[in-house]
Amino acid sequence: MRYISILCFVLLFFSCKTEKSELTDIERWHSIAENITIIRDNFGVPHIYGKTDADAVFGLLYAQCEDDFNRVEQNYIWATGRLAEVEGKSAIYSDLRAKMFMTIDEAKENYNKSPDWLKELCNAFADGINYYLYTHPEVKPRLLTKFEPWMPMYFSEGSIGGDIERVSTRKIKAFYEGGDSKLFDETKSKKEQLEAEPSGSNGIAISGKLTKSGNPILLINPHTSFFFRGEVHVVSEEGLNAYGAVTWGQFFVYQGFNEKTGWMHTSTYTDVIDEFEEDIVKVEDKLMYRYGEELREVKSFQTMLKYKDDDSIKTKTFPFYRTHHGPVTQSKNGKWIATAMMWEPVKALEQSYIRTKQDGYNGFRNMMDIKTNSSNNTVYADAEGNIAYFHGNFIPKRDISYNYKEPVDGSDPKTDWQGLHEVNEHITLLNPKNGWLQNCNSTPFTAAAENSPKVEDYPSYMSLNRENFRGVHAINLLTNNKDYTLDSVIKMAHDQYLPAFQALLPGLVKAYYKQEDKNLEYQEAIDLLNKWDYMSSKESVAMTLAHYYGLAILRNGKRPKAMSSMETLNYFGHESPEIERVLIFERVINYLNKTFGTWNLPWGEVNRYQRLNSDIKQKFDDNEPSIPVGFASGRWGALAAYGVSYTNPEAKKIYGTRGNSFVAVVEFGDKVKAKTMLAGGQSSDIDSPHFNDQAQAYADIKFKDAPYYKEDVLKVAEETYKPGQRQ
Repeated sequence: MRYISILCFVLLFFSCKTEKSELTDIERWHSIAENITIIRDNFGVPHIYGKTDADAVFGLLYAQCEDDFNRVEQNYIWATGRLAEVEGKSAIYSDLRAKMFMTIDEAKENYNKSPDWLKELCNAFADGINYYLYTHPEVKPRLLTKFEPWMPMYFSEGSIGGDIERVSTRKIKAFYEGGDSKLFDETKSKKEQLEAEPSGSNGIAISGKLTKSGNPILLINPHTSFFFRGEVHVVSEEGLNAYGAVTWGQFFVYQGFNEKTGWMHTSTYTDVIDEFEEDIVKVEDKLMYRYGEELREVKSFQTMLKYKDDDSIKTKTFPFYRTHHGPVTQSKNGKWIATAMMWEPVKALEQSYIRTKQDGYNGFRNMMDIKTNSSNNTVYADAEGNIAYFHGNFIPKRDISYNYKEPVDGSDPKTDWQGLHEVNEHITLLNPKNGWLQNCNSTPFTAAAENSPKVEDYPSYMSLNRENFRGVHAINLLTNNKDYTLDSVIKMAHDQYLPAFQALLPGLVKAYYKQEDKNLEYQEAIDLLNKWDYMSSKESVAMTLAHYYGLAILRNGKRPKAMSSMETLNYFGHESPEIERVLIFERVINYLNKTFGTWNLPWGEVNRYQRLNSDIKQKFDDNEPSIPVGFASGRWGALAAYGVSYTNPEAKKIYGTRGNSFVAVVEFGDKVKAKTMLAGGQSSDIDSPHFNDQAQAYADIKFKDAPYYKEDVLKVAEETYKPGQRQ
């Protein structure tokens, strides 16, 4: 009986201690919340005001969860390597890839070695989300019921995938299932790449000598999946005052501006990932690899991954391996291949946050010296009148006598990265004479027309010298224009001309008119294309014909060699067999007739916007309401890229899924001015007035004014509250 009494006392003691500890957290959260005010404007955009940066981060994450907790949680499920627990075994190699580059223990170690100011922000990140979950017990996470301050170490750049998504999970799977990447058939993935909307973004900076006001203007135009980022404004009394797009779950504005500086990121062609062929030998029970004259031990790890199987959770244990080059991610010709890429999460997180607080070019340029923004180029403008371009940021030095497009010999020390290039060695531009610069994921060697960097001045691994139709379009629009305003930049960024079709269609028209036996129906369609001005619009039937023909060329056209999309369209416009062009076009007409009952369809009847729910993977329904959209795919050279889905067999029409998502135009002067647009709306809650309130304005190119200064925010305030106190 005495032992039972002691046991009861011990259990009661620990129960009280646990309860007291939980209450302490709750009390602390309440105390922090008192330092924060959230003002929602008339479009639901949160303007978060905190006493300290950490307070502002707490409020920012709380507000993000209010808008889309589902995507906040999803990003960390993916990043921390737990996707298979909610999506099943098919995601297990994505999880393994995450663990290969950083285990949870390593994430905690990185958090622990962070500077105090960064730890405070990481703590605030976790506190803000956990307080949201505490104050919203009706929200049931799919997996993550508690967020930890080490989690941002997995998510230190603005792109949710970043570099790690370029490491093939298919090749990892082949390695663990006894396959060789030499035998790995990527035909399907290459076909998928051809059909997929080109990823990337547009950034344009225009100096004051070309603007009506005399102030620089920056176009911030990322192309992402819709609803991938929210629009936010986050302010503290410690100097933070950043407005722009934040990827769900991050505590810094990724693409945006403050009062003095603006930054836009585009995906880079800089070579930042290399593969090293390791010479593995076994010595007694140890795995070793040759490096010069020595043998080094392969670091071996084990990880147990969970995966969902019907209604149960199962586990699978994987070994994985690392050399000093990086984790072993595949096998080729019987050799293990290690993958090297930038993996300095603390520095990357520091750089991402420090960027948002710069007040001029010198500070911004010094921030770039951290050199961890590996997957991006940066287009920049500021209130001092500067415009600038940075091509890449993390650039390893290499011996150019080796071909890094293929795995190099990891046993040869000369193939190792020899440190990093300094920023002053990078491909950069500052205040070019022409007064503008641009990057649309195209070559940096046309970024400022004749004032661009010269290809011969840089090692080839710093960039591909490859143009695309968006780059061609941007250069044509920017050349010889002036007196820009925010509105005229918006108009330019939505210019409807599609240069790809000027390259592709004349060859089809010429080929068809040369045919002796002409089908009248086909000829009517060809006549429309012949008269077309290559301008996309909701009313254009020619746009419908051109889109489906161009897509059929990319899918089915026979190429004499490997070609990029731009090369393919040029080839079929000028060099391909004429009969092949005609036959492909006739099949397109037959497809449209079979699918829609007619080929004579205005583009807006086919090309639609629809948002029916808050699902991360949208499904579409031709019988539900949708909006006609006149935009076109970026592959055709549309700056306002509108990528559509072909993966919904129940729907005959095509529906936007990616492209223009968050867009901003910003003018820097004595005061900053900006206009912005979101695809759909700020909230993922279907019952919110801000679920889809920007959809029609998005289609009509009607931007909203972005209230940056407190007095302007108050004029359009819809709600004002503290975290946990929203009515």
